[in-house]
Amino acid sequence: METVAVIFGGRSAEHDVSIITALSAIIKPLELSKKYRVEAIYITKDGAWYWDEKLKDLDLYKSGKIKDFTRKNQPVSLKFEGGLTLVKSGRQGLRKSSRKIDVVFPAMHGTYGEDGALMGLLDMATVAYVGCDLASSTIAMDKILSKEIAIANQIPVTKFVKATRDEINQDIETVIKRVNANLSYPVFVKPTHLGSSIGISRAANETALTNGLEVAAHYDDAVLIEEEVPNLVEVTLPIIGNDDLTPALLEQPLTKPEDFFDFDTKYLRGGKKGKGQGGAKGSQGYSKIPAELPKDLYKKALELGLRTYRTVGCQGIARVDMLIDTKSTAVYFNEINPLPGSLYAHNWHAAGISSVELVERLVTLAKDRFNAQQKLATTFDTNFLQQF
Repeated sequence: METVAVIFGGRSAEHDVSIITALSAIIKPLELSKKYRVEAIYITKDGAWYWDEKLKDLDLYKSGKIKDFTRKNQPVSLKFEGGLTLVKSGRQGLRKSSRKIDVVFPAMHGTYGEDGALMGLLDMATVAYVGCDLASSTIAMDKILSKEIAIANQIPVTKFVKATRDEINQDIETVIKRVNANLSYPVFVKPTHLGSSIGISRAANETALTNGLEVAAHYDDAVLIEEEVPNLVEVTLPIIGNDDLTPALLEQPLTKPEDFFDFDTKYLRGGKKGKGQGGAKGSQGYSKIPAELPKDLYKKALELGLRTYRTVGCQGIARVDMLIDTKSTAVYFNEINPLPGSLYAHNWHAAGISSVELVERLVTLAKDRFNAQQKLATTFDTNFLQQF
């Protein structure tokens, strides 16, 4: 039986979202498949790694007992020798325990995970892992870089301006002047590297823009300011695959631009105490699947999503977000999420793919990519050192 390690938590503003993705959308269906031994690896907000069966229990985090757990238990060690092995020192005279990992399933959202940092570590460890590699993760999680790459490949994007944290902190008036000279209100202000809509705001005037820039700069060292699309319909497209791609259904969030799809709308207002439509939890309580678009426009958005996925070099799974001007029928690339929250399982269900089938496919894709990479030459023999 193969061993799959699910890594979640981490030093990210999306720490808590990562826990839900790992426990509900990945660990549970992996275990239901009865094909894998599933190991849970939790990374604390200060960066310590823990490995234990108890980490699969959501109540441990909801109750706050996770702090007691990490205080009483030793962090796990990682051994990079012919792959990745977990090593945990024993307590009270117990022997060390270890586990060789066949495939890693990252469930890390945002900084130090989804942004390529974890993928680089796993590449160095020579272990198969699910999802985008270092390069495509880095591009996808940088909203500015991904738009610049899109422009270079004739993929349409909305008008935007970029600014650094230093510019905002030292001379915010100059940044505002640059925005006023290049964009029309309303605009959206976004931290460049974060997901889950954290730190995003909509500004209809200079006062709101000033506030939005200060908030975004609190979370990131680079900020994106982009013009709002008129007659807007926002759509998102989950995709799986390495070379042969399988799209899910175009999904249409049921929000107005002024009530943009922020963190509260995505994760809180649709919960048990929220007022989500139909009482549904999370983003699916605010979406239409499939999106209600004319046939030709639906096809146009679908093709743009697939093209963008390939252009960025995504593998395994990602979600491409697009903006549509329904009057002009223009479709714009917005951003890519290299690890969709909860894998967007609700959309794959609507497309006819169960949660178990989804994670099984993703593990297979990870192994296929890994096996192909192992056939590449990574060293080169020379006489260079003999001259010294």
